[in-house]
Amino acid sequence: MHKPESKMTKTIVCFGPGPMFKGGISNYNTSLAKSLDKIPDTKVHIVSWTQQYPAIVPREFVDKSSKSDLLEGTNIEVTYITNYNNPSSWYKTAKLIQSLGADKVVIQWSIAIQGLPVGRIINWLKKHTSIEVIVDLHFVLQKEKSKIDRFFLSIGIGNADTYIVHSLKTFEELKAFYPNKKFDLVYDGKRSADKTIQTVIKLYHPIYDLFQPDPTFDVEASKKEHGLRKHVFLFFGFIRKYKGLHQTIEAFAKMAENRDDVSLLICGESFWNTLDNSKWSTKIKTALFGTAKKIFLSKQDDEQQYRPLELIESLGIKDKCVVFNSFIANEDVHKFFQVSDCVVLYYLTATPSGIESLSYNFDLPILATKVGHFPETIEDGYNGYLAEDRDIDSMASTMAKYIDHPLPRANVTEIAKNLSWENYAKSILAD
Repeated sequence: MHKPESKMTKTIVCFGPGPMFKGGISNYNTSLAKSLDKIPDTKVHIVSWTQQYPAIVPREFVDKSSKSDLLEGTNIEVTYITNYNNPSSWYKTAKLIQSLGADKVVIQWSIAIQGLPVGRIINWLKKHTSIEVIVDLHFVLQKEKSKIDRFFLSIGIGNADTYIVHSLKTFEELKAFYPNKKFDLVYDGKRSADKTIQTVIKLYHPIYDLFQPDPTFDVEASKKEHGLRKHVFLFFGFIRKYKGLHQTIEAFAKMAENRDDVSLLICGESFWNTLDNSKWSTKIKTALFGTAKKIFLSKQDDEQQYRPLELIESLGIKDKCVVFNSFIANEDVHKFFQVSDCVVLYYLTATPSGIESLSYNFDLPILATKVGHFPETIEDGYNGYLAEDRDIDSMASTMAKYIDHPLPRANVTEIAKNLSWENYAKSILAD
C-alpha cells in the first residue's frame, strides 16, 4: 500500500548490499530499510553495491538460492550502482544519493577494505550536500585485522556526522582509533548541537523480522527425517575461522562421549568455497588473491585452508552430526532453528552477531564464549550460558549444563522485547 507523502516527509537512503546478496549485512540493510518504511512520513531507498569487493576475491556473493522477495509489500526502491572496481561508479553513487533528495544516508560498515569507495562517497556528500551521513558500525576493525585494514579505515569513515554502535566495546574501539576526535555517546538518538562533536548512538543489533517460525512446521517429522536426536545444538551461518566451529565440534565431541541423545546440526556455507575450482577464472582469482594475502595478511590470519568439518570424522562423531554445508535459502531458514534447542556461538572474537539476533527471533537460548560483546547481551543462566574463552572443557560443560538445566524460552522473549527494529529506526530519525 502506497504511503501518502507530506511536506514533512523524510527521505532515507540505506547504503549497503541489497537483498540480492548473501549474508547478514544484506539481511540487516534490508531489515533496516523495511523498519524505516513502516514509519509515517518516510521515503526509503536502498542504494546498493553491484560488486562489493576487489575483482580478485574468489567468492560468489550473490544469493542464487532464495526465491522469496524480502521487500514484497513495501514501497522501498532499490538501485544497484556501486562497483568497487569502477571508481566512476563511486561518484555516480554520491550523485544518486543527492538526486534522491536524501535527508539522511545510513552506511553499513562491515569490512575495512570498503573504506576506499565508502570514504570517497562520504567525502563527496560532505562537500556538496547537507545530508546527514550516518555510519552503522558492525565493528571498527574486523576480526582478522590485516596490515592494511587501518589504512582503509583511516580513509573510510572518519568524516561521518553520526555513528551507530551496537556495543560499548565498539564505541571504545572507535575512540581508540580516532583519539583526536570528540564524540558524544547518546542512547536516545538526539544529535549533539556542537558540530565539532560527532554523535555516537548506542543501540543494539535488532531482532530480525525477515525470518519467522512457521506454526505449521512439523518439528518432530523433520528431526526424524534428518536423524536428529532429542537434544539439538545448532551452528548456523557462514563457516569462518573467527566463529570457532572447530571449538564447537571439539566441545560437542567431548560432551557427547557418553550420550546417545544429542546432535550437532551445522548449517552454513564454507566462506571460501563457493566457486567452481575447475574454472580458469577461479584459478586466476585464487592465485592473485593468495599473493595479495601473503603481502597484507599474517600467516595466522589466512583462513582459506580452514576446514573444521574434517574434525567430525577424526573425532568419531559422524553419527551425531548433521551437516548442510551450503548457503541456506531464506525460505528454509526457519526449519533449522525450529528443530534446535539452542544456538552455539563459541566464537574466537565477536562483535554483535546477526546469528544471535536471528536466534532471538526463534526464542532460542544461546551458548557463547566470554568474548567481545557476548557478556553484554547474554545473561549467564537467563537467556543463555557463557563458556570460558579457548577452553574446550568449559564449552563442553556448558553444553552439558544446558541439557541438565534448560532455560525457559520466555526469558529469551523478554530480552528480545528491548531489541526492536521500530525503536532502532526511530533513533535514526531523531535529530
